[in-house]
Amino acid sequence: MTSWTSRIKEYSFLVTGSAGFIGYHVARALLAAGAPVVGLDNYSDYYSPALKRDRDRELRKFPGFTSITADLTDLVALEGLFQAHAPQKICHLAAQAGVRYSLINPFSYQKANLEGFLNLLELAKRLPVERFVYASSSSVYGGLTELPFSEEQRVDTPISLYAATKRADELMAHAYTHLFGLPTVGLRYFTVYGPWGRPDMAMWLFAAAMLAGKPIKVFNYGQMQRDFTYIDDIVQGTLAALMVPGLAPYEIFNLGNHQSEELTRVIALLEQELGVEAQKELLPIQPGDVPATFADIRRAQEKLGFHPTTPIAVGIPRFIKWYKEYHGLPASAAN
Repeated sequence: MTSWTSRIKEYSFLVTGSAGFIGYHVARALLAAGAPVVGLDNYSDYYSPALKRDRDRELRKFPGFTSITADLTDLVALEGLFQAHAPQKICHLAAQAGVRYSLINPFSYQKANLEGFLNLLELAKRLPVERFVYASSSSVYGGLTELPFSEEQRVDTPISLYAATKRADELMAHAYTHLFGLPTVGLRYFTVYGPWGRPDMAMWLFAAAMLAGKPIKVFNYGQMQRDFTYIDDIVQGTLAALMVPGLAPYEIFNLGNHQSEELTRVIALLEQELGVEAQKELLPIQPGDVPATFADIRRAQEKLGFHPTTPIAVGIPRFIKWYKEYHGLPASAAN
């Protein structure tokens, strides 16, 4: 237990995107530590709202949880929330996610990731809140080829609209810190996976296709590397960003596993856990995608005490165990 863990219950939190993947896990951890949490979500249909409702149902088991359905662009609803609950700390994890989807529906990114972000900054400034922690993304590193990615590198060349909106969030946060003294912490998450994950992400897509006997789409002809980071490690880093005392007014941290894994190894581990061989459809790299990510986490280690402990050989079996349970599949059977 770290020095700040016992103090979590002394604060009230707003977690946006609480019915989303990371938001659910962060809210659950805060609630388990005894803190009151207001969870905000709009239950968008980017992926199954039923999965989001199931996550929210799990959070409602905690007496300290208040669930609110609202959109980040609805400033009146947000003002009412802030007046009623006056959160002391904000963990802003709601966003329109996905690099590839930003090619199809760009305006949804403008609304959620820019307008919604600005609304929250403005309300946080007015209250004011003690700390505003928000999800950025490893995608802000764009097409940089020097690995591992460090917070010291220039990130002014995004190669997807999603990445551009996440970098814009970092810049807006900097402006509010500079102008109004709002303490902000941006977290550049690297390929998060685990139980209660997102159906649009590779791990889930691969598992679903393999169990259905369908081919999996493997981009860049399999020459892909990702810094896969298990959700429990991400939660610990996020809680530290919310709670560690003495941070500078404006901070940005990489949160990754500090281990860039070949996609082919991930597929092999999935095959092992599912007991089926993947049919691979090898495809060129998608526009806006990058061949490799790899997090330099020295800053997060030094300032947040962030030390990820879950290799993919441990995390993938945990994900598959949950996946089978959630879908009512036999634990030892492939279908």
